Amino acid sequence: MWSFFLQILAGILGIFLADRFVPGVEFKGPLFLIPKSEAEISNFFGTLVFVGFSLGFLNSFIKPILNKITLPLRIITFNLSSLIIAMAMVWVVDIVFPELVVDGIVPLFWLTLIVWILGLIFQKWTPPTHHPPA
Repeated sequence: MWSFFLQILAGILGIFLADRFVPGVEFKGPLFLIPKSEAEISNFFGTLVFVGFSLGFLNSFIKPILNKITLPLRIITFNLSSLIIAMAMVWVVDIVFPELVVDGIVPLFWLTLIVWILGLIFQKWTPPTHHPPA
């Protein structure tokens, strides 16, 4: 459960940071224009959370399945194909949500790298699950 929540957080923060620092990545929402009301701010954050939730869902549930299916390819390519899988997850989110605009493969790579690094950092914060002795 913690891992899923942290993947969502990594997706939200990664999209937000990439929008600010990576040329070619835009998250179009009312906050980046000057917000005129609380409804615009709420709409922006609601959309950002939903996009981040979708990316976190894909990274938590679909990506592990794809990693298991492509295990021989990942062994041959020294795990470089998992970067392609991660980029595909971000690309799917880019296609589904018109608010997220990624112009080209290089911004897609940087956005994926930011989300991946944040996911690794947050994964280190995951509390250990203690099982009582049987």
